[in-house]
Amino acid sequence: MTNDFEEPLLMEYSARFGMKALDMGFVTLEQVLDALSEQVMDNYVNKHHRLLGDIFIEKGWMTLEQTEVVLKRLSEDKKKIKTHS
Repeated sequence: MTNDFEEPLLMEYSARFGMKALDMGFVTLEQVLDALSEQVMDNYVNKHHRLLGDIFIEKGWMTLEQTEVVLKRLSEDKKKIKTHS
């Protein structure tokens, strides 16, 4: 369960996490689609919301270290966008 502080951050990064992990070669398109489908089904049946990175780790498709690399890259990308605006 997330709190009010975490929610905006999670929403901002979760939408791009799968695509960035795909772009970086950590997962395949099929794995991203499978994880997204699983995430939607969890939400539909009121299960605890899982982030894509957590699903990737649970399935053995990515390591914790790889998810940290993706999150770091997303953060760097965001900083670049802010400095160019």
